[in-house]
Amino acid sequence: MQPVDSTSVADRSAIVRFVAWSRLHVSERQTILILSFFIGLFAAIAAFVLHSLIHQVQLLLTTGFTITSYNWLYLLFPVIGIYLTSLFIKYVVKDNISHGITRVLYAISTKKSHLKSHNCWSSVIASAITIGFGGSVGAEAPIVLTGSAIGSNLGQLFHVEKKNLILLVGCGAAAAIAGIFKAPIAGLVFTLEVLMVDLSMASLLPILISCVTATCFSYIFMGGESLFSFHVDNVWGLDKVPANILLGLFCGMVSLYFMRTMTACENGFAQLAKRPYLRLLVGGLVLSPLIFLFPSLYGEGYSAINILLNGKTPADWNTLMNNSIFYGHGNLLIVYVGLVILTKVFATSATNGGGGCGGTFAPSLFIGGFSGFFFSRLWNTYQVGVYIPDKNFTLLGMAGVMAGVMHAPLTGIFLIAELTGGYQLFMPLIIVSVVSTLTISIFEPHSIYAMRLARQGKLLTHHTDRSILTLMTLSSLIEKEYTAVTPDMPLNKLVRAFSDSHTSFMPVLDKAGTLLGEVDMTRNRHIIFRTELYNRFRVEQLMSKCPATIGVNDPMDEAMHKFEKTNAQYLPVVDMSNHLVGYIDRTRMYSMYRKMVADFSAE
Repeated sequence: MQPVDSTSVADRSAIVRFVAWSRLHVSERQTILILSFFIGLFAAIAAFVLHSLIHQVQLLLTTGFTITSYNWLYLLFPVIGIYLTSLFIKYVVKDNISHGITRVLYAISTKKSHLKSHNCWSSVIASAITIGFGGSVGAEAPIVLTGSAIGSNLGQLFHVEKKNLILLVGCGAAAAIAGIFKAPIAGLVFTLEVLMVDLSMASLLPILISCVTATCFSYIFMGGESLFSFHVDNVWGLDKVPANILLGLFCGMVSLYFMRTMTACENGFAQLAKRPYLRLLVGGLVLSPLIFLFPSLYGEGYSAINILLNGKTPADWNTLMNNSIFYGHGNLLIVYVGLVILTKVFATSATNGGGGCGGTFAPSLFIGGFSGFFFSRLWNTYQVGVYIPDKNFTLLGMAGVMAGVMHAPLTGIFLIAELTGGYQLFMPLIIVSVVSTLTISIFEPHSIYAMRLARQGKLLTHHTDRSILTLMTLSSLIEKEYTAVTPDMPLNKLVRAFSDSHTSFMPVLDKAGTLLGEVDMTRNRHIIFRTELYNRFRVEQLMSKCPATIGVNDPMDEAMHKFEKTNAQYLPVVDMSNHLVGYIDRTRMYSMYRKMVADFSAE
């Protein structure tokens, strides 16, 4: 028998007493505002820890690398990082923590905004290992999952209502973006556009408190330097509008390439899910040679973006090819940049597919920066029109591809403007981001984070009615108390069964529990009340086909549609084998729907 830790028990007891006291003396609204401050603080700490770990690991591994030649260790480090990450997830976390932002969306729509407590720290460690060793992914999605988990767990601790718990999850995500980029407005609009938390006066203030708090503490922890250094040399003019529109179209198509290729690669790695060592081998065979050939793919790649943003001459830009076999071949710069754009998505997919942990936020910024530079170099080389500044278009490309991949033009605009102080480029940022989003929307109606859930009907949207249907769970409405009959049951026993039942119908099941049909008393009155027919009829002669059935995994909007189509009061719920699980009452379902709409509409 293990001894009880009296200190930890006392700590838990003190927390419980404090929560109970706060519920009595502090209103829910005040609780949300106070929690939003602490969510911002903890998110800033998490962002600082994650960036520090990544920097220290990369510094330890790459110090001493020669810039004039290739480095064989690029073939080894990424595989070691993926392997260590997979071991950490398998033996320590023991849970799936990939696709951080998608997991937040999933928790909001199907898990009542409940995220597990380990999500407050597990993604930080896992992504630090992956990225530090060279995994070609970003730290933003893991930190968004971390911030959202902090908000969710604090909300659960203080027993806030469901609507406010969603708000706290949004506060955590917004604080994570604001903290890691020092961009409070970008954090706010990211929550509105990507997580689709509705903006109202009740939600605006807590999200802003979280964003500003996270940003202020990030300045305290990490200093005042921006993630990207940028200085506007050329003022924007109307003569550059055609180039801005064409860049937006180009970014939209690059975003489409990114999303489609990423999805195809993920599907391929998903087939190896039950063979982890083969998955690691395939991921390593893809990732390591790519990083060996194109060292710009190592880690998040933000240093490469800074080279493009601050370079003024070909000699400056040629430093991109340091540590590679392309070193010294400045005439191949455009080829190198184009190949990096094409291969980045494979490197990112191989990192996550092989067992690593990271997001697609940074890769979208990376590909966007390289795409903008690639576009401007081709434009200026062939003198298509008026001269366009390469560094400015690198910046615009970052906003364009990110806006397209996330279907979030405001996030692209404000994030890039805040990151670089490039507010003088506000008009071209708007043009490129909007055109890119419109372009990709023709082919993909949802963002890279939302499309997986949208295909399952589990995506929360800004449409209140659809959001309510998404949040409603079928399992909470199923009535499992019913009286079933068999097809060979005689009429006299059926009558006795009806006398004990509270419904006017009965399901007909075989011995395996498979639903065969139902017997409706109102349709068979002319037979049921004639005693002389009791021994002449059986259930199979009286039963009829069910007007419709609902699958146990069907979304609620499908259930609504079937009720409207059949005008039935009750519909059976069946599993994959057509075994009866229970019934759904139309009146009860609409009553719950109206109640949830009223709750969400209340300020």
